[in-house]
Formats: sequence, structure tokens, C-alpha cells
Amino acid sequence: MPGLTRSPTGTQAEATAWNMSPPRAARPVTRLWQHLSTTTYPERVYDPAEWADHPEPVRRWLDHAIAAGTPLWSVGQLRMTGTIRLGRWRPFTATQVLAPERGYIWSARARVAGLPVSGYDRFGDGVGEMRWRGCGIIPVLNSAGPDVALSAAGRLAAEIVFVPTAFMIGHWTADDRDRDVLVGHLPGPATRRAVRIRLDPGGRVTQVRVRRWGAPAGHPLDWYPFVVSASAETTVGGVTIPSVLRAAWCPDGSPAGDGEFYRATVTHAIFH
Repeated sequence: MPGLTRSPTGTQAEATAWNMSPPRAARPVTRLWQHLSTTTYPERVYDPAEWADHPEPVRRWLDHAIAAGTPLWSVGQLRMTGTIRLGRWRPFTATQVLAPERGYIWSARARVAGLPVSGYDRFGDGVGEMRWRGCGIIPVLNSAGPDVALSAAGRLAAEIVFVPTAFMIGHWTADDRDRDVLVGHLPGPATRRAVRIRLDPGGRVTQVRVRRWGAPAGHPLDWYPFVVSASAETTVGGVTIPSVLRAAWCPDGSPAGDGEFYRATVTHAIFH
């Protein structure tokens, strides 16, 4: 995909520039941004033979998502564009730092009622927060607390597919009834809600499903199916990730399209 950057193998300066430069809207959480962006430049690399005893769908995903010899990066940083449903569909641009073992910050800009709205969703050290401002000063949304943290932990678990090189933080099994689904049990508050990743025959991620804490479409707070569908992928520096996405809440078993609220295309990625 045009515009995608490479993994920073041998290009530490590029990674450092991303690490130290959170978007303006995320400056209140600069310390967390830098903590999540901390890179160790690991010496360990992916060797398919080392994981040959894993169930077939797990091997299929890993061998497709991580080229042999690729460092097992722990951090990904993404830039994306798309539309988000805030009353109606509105365009946005966003930058995200994602460390599947530690947390994430997703910082975006959009326009609502003609006014620029910017801010961030974040999760780190067990704390979740959503903070959004109109024109940079007018509070639009400030939310935190245990419910926000639980919901954010579910999102973090689902986003392991964007940094597949961090797969070792979880325990992976095959689904007993579907040969195209692998199941991940990841650390943190979402551990009781396993992540289910659906693959095509070649190993491409087509869907990620997790039971996530929330209150979609006026429903009471509870665990609901949260589904991310992927229709394309891209490879950056030996790492292959979903790149065209749709996210939806699916309460009461409703089809994913009914609760769809987010559409995005990853335009840049870097791993370190």
C-alpha cells in the first residue's frame, strides 16, 4: 500500500522520531506514549521451526504474518484514515502506539458540527481513559474508571493482530469446531474473554472477535460480541497486518453491519 513505512531494522532514528513525537492531542499522556513506545530492538527472530508443534491454524497465522528471520518486535505504531459514526459517518485521521503487552494510545482528529474535534482513547497500567476536545479547548468527552478500563482492555486484546510479532505474550490454541479459527488467551483484565481470529486458507486475518465490556446502542453495561472485519492486508518489514477494517458491536447476536461504527485504512506502520 502506498505510503507505508518500513520496519526500523537498522533505522533506529526513524523509530525514535515516532517514539518521541505524540500527536498534539495526546500530549497530556506523553509519558505513557513514550513508555508504550519503548523499544528493545530484540535479538530474537521468528523461526517457523520453533513453533512447529503449535496447532495448524496458529502456525498458519504466524507463518503468514511474520516472515522467517523477522525480529519479534513488541511495539507497533500506526497511522490511519477512515470514518467513524458520531451521529453520522465523519472522516478522521489517527495515529496509534500499540504495545500489546502494555497498552495503547489512539489519537485522532475529526469534525463534528463543523468544529474540529481531537483527543485520544488510551489504556495503560490498568487505567483506561477517553478525552476529547472541540477546537482543542471545549470538553466533548471525558470518561475514565473501571468500566472504561475493562472495555479498553478488550480492545487491546483484539488488536494483537496489528503487532503479530508480540504473539508470545499469549497462549494460543485451535478452535475445537472450526479449523479456520485460532483462540488467544492474553494477559490482563480481558483474559476471561478469549480473542478469536478467523483466517482464510492462506493465513490472512479476515475477522477478530472478542467479548468486550461496553454499552452499545443503549444496551446496559455487559459483555457483548465485538467484531473487527478485515478485507485487505499489507506487509511492512516482514510483518503482515490487516489494513482495511470495519469494527462493530453485535449485541443480541445481531449482524456485524447493524452495529458498525468504525471504518479505517492503515496508511503507515512501523515496528520496533
